[in-house]
Amino acid sequence: MSTKAENNYARLGTEAPVLSFEGFQFRDLNKNGLLDVYEDARASIDDRVNDLVSKMTLEEKAGTMYITMIGMTPDGEPIDKPFFTSNAIDIMMALMMPSSSEMLVNRKINNFNILQGYSANILARNSNHLQKIGERSRLGIPITIATDPRHDKENNPGTALYTPSFSQWPSSLGLAATRDTLLVREFGNIARQEYLATGIRLALHPMADLATEPRWGRISGTFGEDAELSAAMTKAYVLGFQGDSLGSTSVACMTKHFSGGGPQAKGEDAHFPYGKEQVYPGNNFDYHLIPFEKGAFKAKTAQIMPYYGIPMDQTDENVAFAFNKTIITKMLREKYRFDGVICTDWQIISGNQAGEARAWGVENLSPLERTKKVIEAGCDQFGGEDNPELIIELVKTGAVTEARIDESVKRIMRDKFRLGLFDDPYVNETEASKIAGNKAFREMGKAAQSKSVVLLKNDALLPLKKGTKIYAHGMTNSEVLNTYGELVDSPGEADVILTRIQTPFDDRDDYFLEKYFHQGRLYYSDDEKKEIMDLISQKPSIVVVNLERPAILTEIAKGSGALMADFGATDEVLNELIFGIRNPSGKLPFELPSSWKAVENQLEDVPYDSENPLYEFGYGLSYKNKVLSMN
Repeated sequence: MSTKAENNYARLGTEAPVLSFEGFQFRDLNKNGLLDVYEDARASIDDRVNDLVSKMTLEEKAGTMYITMIGMTPDGEPIDKPFFTSNAIDIMMALMMPSSSEMLVNRKINNFNILQGYSANILARNSNHLQKIGERSRLGIPITIATDPRHDKENNPGTALYTPSFSQWPSSLGLAATRDTLLVREFGNIARQEYLATGIRLALHPMADLATEPRWGRISGTFGEDAELSAAMTKAYVLGFQGDSLGSTSVACMTKHFSGGGPQAKGEDAHFPYGKEQVYPGNNFDYHLIPFEKGAFKAKTAQIMPYYGIPMDQTDENVAFAFNKTIITKMLREKYRFDGVICTDWQIISGNQAGEARAWGVENLSPLERTKKVIEAGCDQFGGEDNPELIIELVKTGAVTEARIDESVKRIMRDKFRLGLFDDPYVNETEASKIAGNKAFREMGKAAQSKSVVLLKNDALLPLKKGTKIYAHGMTNSEVLNTYGELVDSPGEADVILTRIQTPFDDRDDYFLEKYFHQGRLYYSDDEKKEIMDLISQKPSIVVVNLERPAILTEIAKGSGALMADFGATDEVLNELIFGIRNPSGKLPFELPSSWKAVENQLEDVPYDSENPLYEFGYGLSYKNKVLSMN
């Protein structure tokens, strides 16, 4: 209808005819020469949705109820034939997934999760390619492109994607450490613009889960262990991406994982068979609902994702959330009156080359039976699956009514209309690189990184005086230290030793993607600890630990002159902090335990219950060596 749309079509050479009617231009998506209600941007969204769904075949409806991974070549082309690549994720996508044409044309899927981290113009080009294919379909249904988080340093194909062409921010833990909801909303607004420029319209985040179990491998994606803090951060985050209401300049949020995925038994993640149980020994189930009640729902999150796990003994059957009618229909739909899209977590129906389906609690059911149970539970969409033939069979055999399928398809299509995808799904490939990762956005990300760093200990060592001689270990770009100090080659030459360390974890690689999930121990092994202590004992030392989870730092804290926690700060930002160009102001989003025994004695569903923690939730110093407010 708009001039923008008309110009985009002309520039891209798209195939859908353009109708002129009463002085306006409309896309003739079904190529019938008529202006159908669903093509008319002046009509109400409900009318457009109803008209579209009435025209859809069962096969088209079934395809809509899936969102799965899709690959692209390094040039941004859909993967329809073999291509040369040395990138591990590219190889995985090329070998494991059906071709793009198979999924779009034959299986009629129109929602996709992209996994690659190419430049902004390549992402935009791929988006336009996919939209062209969608436009050629019988009804011209546009593609919804989704992604996991892309704005921090984490690079896990199962949860987050480091994308250098976007501005870089601290992890969600780091955002929580700032305690600044205005900053978090601004992050969402900037990330929204970068996503929008590249054609990404659905954020498979934020995580409103609570980090009450310190061993859990996905804590870095949360806002910490405090429900009220998480609620405030979740609300600001969603508002930044969506705005006050979902519209043509929004990115929809799929907030996860209802009803709270944090209390994993012994911290083991539910991606894997050994982590299928969520437990509530503290009888604290309702505490994990607060970030949804006061955060996601208040911000009107467009979509919700339940987690893989089984909420043990919390409902009338011990089955995973997406199969659980008490959780999905009675609680989410009826109690909270949520009428947005509910999408399952990935690959809970069918196994593939990556391993068995994560069908926890219903392992004995067939893929067809699992599909029926998910639909009956109240979910609308299947994540990471590409088997619409199961829904088609259920309807044709009478096991599920087509009217029930229509309910879900209408919710999914409603978001496509609200996002403006039916009116103009295309993006400007040239402008994408000018918007994504621009200087102003990167400076904001840098400021947020700085604000997120927590000063845990300072024996009058920081800030350093200019010209201080520093021996650095564990830094990616130690040369930045020469900006204000002098980098030296050995501890013996140094006035101060600076070392950056990571949160410890168990190396595991028995299951697909397991090596990317940092789980298990929070203590340093004897060899790891000896290496750290031997180094920092030689001179006054600053230790900076990247906290993915609540590491046990008891001995390291005693042996260091200054101790800092970061959540994704660059070496450049750290350099400015240690020399006092910036003053650390972050506060811990979780408590830090003093021993492994204390960790093992904690209750999985209860916050801040570690005995004699080394540092309490909310702790943080400034350079005046005063503890910052805990609020």
